[in-house]
Amino acid sequence: MVHFLHPGLTPRNLLLPDTQKDAPGCCVPLGLQEEASPYTLANICMNVLIANLEELCSEKPDGTLCFPEHWSFPQEIADRFLGMMVCQGKLTDRTASIFQGNQMNLKMVNIQKAKISAAAFIKAFCHHKLVEVDATAVHSDLPIPDILSGLCSNSWIQQNLWCLLLDSTSIPQDSKRLSFGQLTGLRILSVFNVCFHTEDLANVSQLPNLENLDISNTLVTNISALLNCKDRLKFLTMHYLKCLTMTKPQILGVIRELQYLRHLDISNHRQLKSDLAFHLLQQEDILPNVVSLDISGSSFITDGTVERFIQQRPEMQFVGLLATDAGYSDFFTTKQGLRVAGGASMGQISEALSRYGNRSCFMKEALYRLFTETFSMHVHMPAVLKLVAVGMRNHPMDLPVQFTASACALNLTRQGLAQGMPVRLLSEVTCLLFKALKNFPHYQQLQKNCLLSLTNSRILVDVPFDRFDAAKFVMKWLCRHENPKMQTMAVSITSILALQLSPEQIAQLQEELFMAVKELIAIVKQKTTEKLDNVTLLFALKALWNLTDESPAACKHFIENQGLAIYVQVLETFSESSVQSKVLGLLNNIAEVREFSSKLVTEDVMKHISSLLHSKEIEVSYFAAGIIAHLTSDKQPWLFRNLQRNALLQDLHATMKNWPSPSCKMSALVTYRSFKSFYSLLGNFSQPVVQLWGLWAMCHVCSKNPSKYCKMLVEEGGLQLLYDIQEHSQANPQAQQMATSILEDFRMHFMNFMSLPLS
Repeated sequence: MVHFLHPGLTPRNLLLPDTQKDAPGCCVPLGLQEEASPYTLANICMNVLIANLEELCSEKPDGTLCFPEHWSFPQEIADRFLGMMVCQGKLTDRTASIFQGNQMNLKMVNIQKAKISAAAFIKAFCHHKLVEVDATAVHSDLPIPDILSGLCSNSWIQQNLWCLLLDSTSIPQDSKRLSFGQLTGLRILSVFNVCFHTEDLANVSQLPNLENLDISNTLVTNISALLNCKDRLKFLTMHYLKCLTMTKPQILGVIRELQYLRHLDISNHRQLKSDLAFHLLQQEDILPNVVSLDISGSSFITDGTVERFIQQRPEMQFVGLLATDAGYSDFFTTKQGLRVAGGASMGQISEALSRYGNRSCFMKEALYRLFTETFSMHVHMPAVLKLVAVGMRNHPMDLPVQFTASACALNLTRQGLAQGMPVRLLSEVTCLLFKALKNFPHYQQLQKNCLLSLTNSRILVDVPFDRFDAAKFVMKWLCRHENPKMQTMAVSITSILALQLSPEQIAQLQEELFMAVKELIAIVKQKTTEKLDNVTLLFALKALWNLTDESPAACKHFIENQGLAIYVQVLETFSESSVQSKVLGLLNNIAEVREFSSKLVTEDVMKHISSLLHSKEIEVSYFAAGIIAHLTSDKQPWLFRNLQRNALLQDLHATMKNWPSPSCKMSALVTYRSFKSFYSLLGNFSQPVVQLWGLWAMCHVCSKNPSKYCKMLVEEGGLQLLYDIQEHSQANPQAQQMATSILEDFRMHFMNFMSLPLS
């Protein structure tokens, strides 16, 4: 049977019985192996079910949901389904009701951080035969007394519930003493960070089967009650017991009586300068069976005292030494079978991150050590990155944790290291970074770290994350006039994100879009005035090109901010094809918008377009031809300029004769979000050369990427237009030939797709 335990009570932390402690994968952070694999069919099905709960369920008279009567979930699936609902924030009073009745057979209830009422908890879960309950940090609507009352209402649970986790869960101020006495089967209890008093400890110590107890950061002042369970207790965690009033000899006297302890945690916050551990290490007649001792954060700890303690107990398997002065001698690396959580090596730091995921004081320390250790390291460490993500997820409102974790994430993914990371892990880390940005919107260094992470091509191109939110953040940063290096990064990221957003998303940016276009034009103007053809200029030109693609709003902002005049200046200043093609690409976008295309029919603009039509660089000539094709397809802008229009059409026809075949062996000149802007050109039988340019462009991209563009032809209704050209009695023969070529590409792609094996 697989059991869930919270980060502070994992099997590797508690050294559970020998049958479990060496289980396969126990040294790998939970979920890392799965991160590198496809989602299981069961998980896919459950995710779909959760996403469509409202549609699949019927509503009861009280407004809650229920599954169809004939549905039934096996125990393992029911447990996982509940955990996934909680993880996605979908467990509420309305949805918890699906666990009522007997359709779900639950054994392990994980409702960490869920917001449900006591009534919903009792109705949904307390009739099941539960063996484990994790109610860590549930909402105050479900306090500990109500949890205990609900669980104790079921006699089966009283006798068989063996694990109860109540960390950071609330207790009403007027509550009486907590009553655990009826839960006679309880073996594991955790009340970390709970208003748990000495009287409550006395009550818990009477439980007949209790073996594992965590009373960290509670209000306990005296631990003498532990003597009541000294013959049963094997695992005791007392991290940061700040309210203890006992003297050190009294505390050590109690610990000395706990002869069966295998794990003891008396770690503390470093700033409290606790010397309890120092005195414990001097004792020779104490903890004879201990195999795990955590004294992280303790004062006056040296390598020598720890070594002597361990040598007297050769079965020791773990020692926690983070935030102490110990752990640096060779003993800790040569002692076989000994794991150390500390800061002296990468192994110790990884161990610390694994153990202290729910303790912010140690997480900060471990992350700082990790940042220092990985600053100049170039090794793939996905397991460590996963641990960083755990720390970020567990402490979303702790700025030092978030900031240091963001710096560690950069170290672990920079310079190609991201290529060796699972996509799902990178996605999780990226989403956590953006969550940190929302929680700390005014902390600039954290924002810089997030911006730096987005310069990683692996993350920016391959990893799923909310690109709309990312674009808003980057565009706002772009307008802050930061140092040139940060500006270049913001511009480059904007240029790529703009291509990944849909036209509808770009339109929704509104204020950010206006400010970004204005700032990018200012950058282009500055670089042009300085005659500085650098990467910032190229990225800015590309960003404007991508932002205006199928975006009339962005085209309007560009024109209103004197973009056309500045782009004419760019063409007059730079002769590099890399600059010219990006300028013409944006002008193409404007030419496609009927409302603004006439703005291009000016002497300055048309002079450059006509000249660049004859460029030896096919990419430059192609874009110039596209502008002419779109502009001349509409007669309205050419009133009283018909001679000029006819000359342009003749020039376009002569130029295209010299172009290579659209399907020849050359890289793709451009990518398109849609073919819709071509359809008006394809229907223009009165201007064959305009039609030819549109067909050449479509034939070119279809031959380079048939899987994308053949699908686009079907979805957007372009096939019928091609058939019309093929069959039109007055169509240009060359146009008919190109239309046939595109349809042949489509047919071949379809045939290849159909011939693929199903397995």
